[in-house]
Amino acid sequence: MHLSFVDTKEEILALKRKSKHVAPHLHNALEIVCVTNGTLELGVGQELYHMEKGDIGFVFPDIIHHYQVFSSGVNKAVYIISPPFAIGKYADIIQTMAPDYPIIKAEMVEPEVYRAINAILDTDHMDIAVIQAYLQILIARCIGKLKLVEKGDVGSKDLVYQAVSYVSGNFRKNFSLDDMARDLGVSKYVLSRTFSKTFHRNFNQYLNDARLNYACHRLENTSDAITNICYDSGFESQRTFNRAFKERYKVTPSEYRNTSRTDIIS
Repeated sequence: MHLSFVDTKEEILALKRKSKHVAPHLHNALEIVCVTNGTLELGVGQELYHMEKGDIGFVFPDIIHHYQVFSSGVNKAVYIISPPFAIGKYADIIQTMAPDYPIIKAEMVEPEVYRAINAILDTDHMDIAVIQAYLQILIARCIGKLKLVEKGDVGSKDLVYQAVSYVSGNFRKNFSLDDMARDLGVSKYVLSRTFSKTFHRNFNQYLNDARLNYACHRLENTSDAITNICYDSGFESQRTFNRAFKERYKVTPSEYRNTSRTDIIS
């Protein structure tokens, strides 16, 4: 399991795309996913939830989550990512609570919710205030169908979870295994064994993966300069970034960006 922290830039992002594996990550935004074709597995914390056509999943801010695709054929979903302030009166709730079971099955979803999702997708033709209104309608129609619990009750408090959370919140900074062990109050040797045993890679490899995952998100979803993405991801030089990126993905960052555009379904 590799994890990254995604900076959502305080924008409302909405897209329909082919479903694919997305590594464990977290961000400070609300994420809503609605399956439109095939199936999708939504992982939250250490649990995996099966989703079928019409099902809607909710991931509240700062909750570790990931996606898996197990079925063959065409698998697509709508993804909406919104900063808490866009949710209006629900902002405090999603910051402090989280769904105990994050899926609303299709038979429980009101038609108005699907209409709101389709309207949000048509962002090129709407004022941001209108988009926020549709988003708030979506939340208002769904939040009562979710059993909410204290956010601290979601996930695990063990060292693995702490390590994942620490890296996700700090990978853009320059820190060492010693620094991390001191901050977590554990021996660096125990922490090192945790990375090797659980993640099947050493600390530096895991940290590098988190930075590359973040860089990929920026390449796929923004038009930011690759140089800026490099340094924002925590790499000390563009040469190091390019070498690590090509070693993992077998293409350059610019080639990856061009290829990833073909995965977006309009």
